Amino acid sequence: MDLSDKSKLKDPAIVGQRIFLRLPASRDREEFIALNRASARLHRGLVSPPTQPEQFNAFLKRCRRTDCACFLICRVADRAIVGSINLSQIFRGGFQNAYLGYHVGEGHSGQGYMTEAIHLVLRFAFEDLKLHRLEANIQPGNVASIAMVKRAGFVREGYSRRYLKICGRWRDHERWAIIADDWRATRKRLSRRAI
Repeated sequence: MDLSDKSKLKDPAIVGQRIFLRLPASRDREEFIALNRASARLHRGLVSPPTQPEQFNAFLKRCRRTDCACFLICRVADRAIVGSINLSQIFRGGFQNAYLGYHVGEGHSGQGYMTEAIHLVLRFAFEDLKLHRLEANIQPGNVASIAMVKRAGFVREGYSRRYLKICGRWRDHERWAIIADDWRATRKRLSRRAI
């Protein structure tokens, strides 16, 4: 899929069992900001999602860029927004790579929504966008996030000191990545277990 024509993605764009991923829109401003404000304790030091209208507007602007694919994670049952997941800095040519970022609202963590969202985004990245590699950079103390990407088939590739500035501080990160071949192998292994 050509990301320059985002009109091809319908609402909902990508449907799973309990959640679906859809493009953010102006109408989501209040709900998304409220979710992020209520999740400040969970997000502290890990991620800085929009908590102000001007931040949400910047988020929307970034989501419309051709090198990004940003989605809101919504529950199928009631369409409530539970978090966000995105692919950024999508590179083409000989690299075919993107960076994975995500966060979930405090009242929704630990319920498997993000695990399902990651599986949906991996399928989108490798089947629809035809990417070769995804990278997730995670702070070493974020044990739950590391365990989640590891279960999804990501492999730890390294450690980057003072890698990203988050909440005003440069923070160390572990670099986790998955390539399309590994994703396909993991998917086959999981489908055999389900049989």
